Amino acid sequence: MTDPAPPEPAVERPFPCGLIVLAAGASTRLGQPKQLLEVGGQPLLVRAVEAALAAPVWPVVVVLGAHAAALRPLLAPFPVLVVENAAWSEGMASSLREGVATLAQFSRRLEAAVVVLADQPALDAAVIRRLIAEHHASGRDLVAARYSGRHGAPALFHRRLFPRLAALTGEAGARALLNGGDPPVAAVELPALAADLDTPEDVRRWRERNA
Repeated sequence: MTDPAPPEPAVERPFPCGLIVLAAGASTRLGQPKQLLEVGGQPLLVRAVEAALAAPVWPVVVVLGAHAAALRPLLAPFPVLVVENAAWSEGMASSLREGVATLAQFSRRLEAAVVVLADQPALDAAVIRRLIAEHHASGRDLVAARYSGRHGAPALFHRRLFPRLAALTGEAGARALLNGGDPPVAAVELPALAADLDTPEDVRRWRERNA
C-alpha cells in the first residue's frame, strides 16, 4: 500500500485592495507644484506611483487637480487610472470622493483601499505592505500611519468605510475619521512620514538632513 499523498498546501486568498494617490493640491505655500519636487532624482509624484505599483494593490488611482496639465505627462508610462478633480479647490475631501468613486467604478470586489499622499518623501512600498499586514493582523476596518502624535496618511480603509469617505467635505479630508475614535484605528508607527515639504524652508531643511 502506498502512502497517502500529502495534503495540498493552503493557498492564500488574494486580498483585493486598491490604492488612491492624492495629488491635486496647489502647493501655494511652496510656490511651485510640490508633486514635481525631486527626491532621489525623481519627482515626488513618480516616487509615490512607483511605491504603489510595487505593493500588492490594484488598481492605482491618481487624483490630479490644480497642476493636472503639468503632472499628467509624468504618469503616461505607468499603468494607473488618472482622474482630474475639478473641485480640487474645495480641499482634500473632494479628491477622496473622486478616488473612491473611481475605484467603485473599476471593481465592486475591492475589500479595501489605501490612501497615500503624493508629497511624502519617506513613502515606499514597504509602508503600504505594513498597513495591509496590520489590517490582516488586527481585523480593524481602519489602519493608519502614526506620526507627530496623531494618525494620518497613508491609511487603509475597509470597504465598509467607503460611504463615509464618499460623504466627506472640506479641507481636512479624512482627518476627523482617522482621529475621532469611530471606528477604532489600528496604528502603525511610521515617524519618518512626518517630513513635511510645505514651504521652501521645509525643503531646504529636509535636503540638508538627507544629503
